[in-house]
Amino acid sequence: MSLKLAFCLFAYRPFRGLQRDFFHIARACAQRGHAVVVYTMEWRGPIPADFDVHLLPARQRRNHARSKGFAAALARETARRKFDVVTGFNRIPGLDVYFAADPCYAARVRELHGPLYRLSSRYRHFAAAEQAIFGPEADTRILLLSEAEIKKFCDHYQTRPGRFRLLPPGISQDRRAPADAAVKRADFRREHGVGEDERVVLLVGSGFRTKGLDRAIRALAGLPPALGQRSRLLVVGEDNARPFRRLARRLGIAGRVHFMQGRADVQRFMLGSDLLLHPARSELAGMVLLEAVIAGLPVLATDVCGYASHVDKAAAGCIVKSPFSQRQMNRALAGMLDSPLRHQWSANGIRYGREQDLYRMPEVVADHIEAFSEQRW
Repeated sequence: MSLKLAFCLFAYRPFRGLQRDFFHIARACAQRGHAVVVYTMEWRGPIPADFDVHLLPARQRRNHARSKGFAAALARETARRKFDVVTGFNRIPGLDVYFAADPCYAARVRELHGPLYRLSSRYRHFAAAEQAIFGPEADTRILLLSEAEIKKFCDHYQTRPGRFRLLPPGISQDRRAPADAAVKRADFRREHGVGEDERVVLLVGSGFRTKGLDRAIRALAGLPPALGQRSRLLVVGEDNARPFRRLARRLGIAGRVHFMQGRADVQRFMLGSDLLLHPARSELAGMVLLEAVIAGLPVLATDVCGYASHVDKAAAGCIVKSPFSQRQMNRALAGMLDSPLRHQWSANGIRYGREQDLYRMPEVVADHIEAFSEQRW
């Protein structure tokens, strides 16, 4: 039976992790013959023929005011069109299913801010939106990528455990190292003028401060002089680069930090680089860690990343434990770049990608959406 499905998110930008998850999930539902209607405030890139995309304009200047206006417009649309299931990828009241790609907002605010912050209109709005999804009076079903967050939500909101479903990873199969990986690596390094003895450190992610780009720049600057002179950092992602360019200049390494913007050919960068550096401050999952592992790129990341456990299981790199220490990160980067274990980490990751079930998440989400529509969840 074909379902009429609504998918809701604040913005679609093709190089951001949450939006990529949305796209693959909506595509999986469309391929099953369901009608896919998308509501968003912004769409970048081509619109697939099997997606019916509607832009709901929100002209408010502040983010929380815009999200409130979007939620109100969305409520009117979904009430008018009578969807079988309404699935959201941001905290929006009135959802049937919520894909929880972000950590618990209430817990995060208490970790980072004092009580005065909780008096702000921004906090009140986003806390109320989270309450509308996770509160004991709500009935929204919740899909998560990280088991650790379930306890946080239950502690803060007394959410009924039966409303949660834990998802497997959803890496695209084309992220695996291809048979001609060595040729593609050589082509990439030749194209970018990288010598055989040089080291390329890669950081992938939008939201540079959250991903720890400042930490990565400081780690590059902290390398021993001989190693530092033959190492460079490539940054692939969308955000305001100006403060990070200033930091690199102040540390004297501006010529070794290169901003490549968001792009679709991330796997080429993974094949051509020597290490993925992901010193994130907060990361519910961290799909890029798994993408690097299965591409054969060793990983250095912080343990706050939900998928850091896969790096350990695969023996495909190193994880820096909390609390974060810049000195510890600097030492780990220096040790990994010239470690004799580099080729073993790479081989371990490629083998992990062959042996583990890492690719089914979009199909599993489609199963859960159908189960909700049939009152089996």
